[in-house]
Amino acid sequence: MGIMLTATFGTRREAEMTVERLVQEFDVDRTAISIGTEGDANSVGEESAGADAETNRGGSDDRGDPALHGAIIVTAEVADETAAEKVRDAFGEFDAEGVVETIDFER
Repeated sequence: MGIMLTATFGTRREAEMTVERLVQEFDVDRTAISIGTEGDANSVGEESAGADAETNRGGSDDRGDPALHGAIIVTAEVADETAAEKVRDAFGEFDAEGVVETIDFER
């Protein structure tokens, strides 16, 4: 049985912190996790945070505003319910929205 969990995050920081938690603390294989954007455009999320926030930038001022073109999507594929619960915990910890689960997916 496989379980695929997908969640939407408002910032790239939340998505990256989720992936970090899954890999480093919950031992989810990094190759089983994908990160993308809600649409086709490059995006740092719906709002800037962390290094994407203008006040946190160092160096040159010519980088422009962060690309706020939609939410960040994180998908994790795990083998069993125990691992799925860890993914749900990480998603919740970093304010995931719209969590979708697919059980018994085909790879």
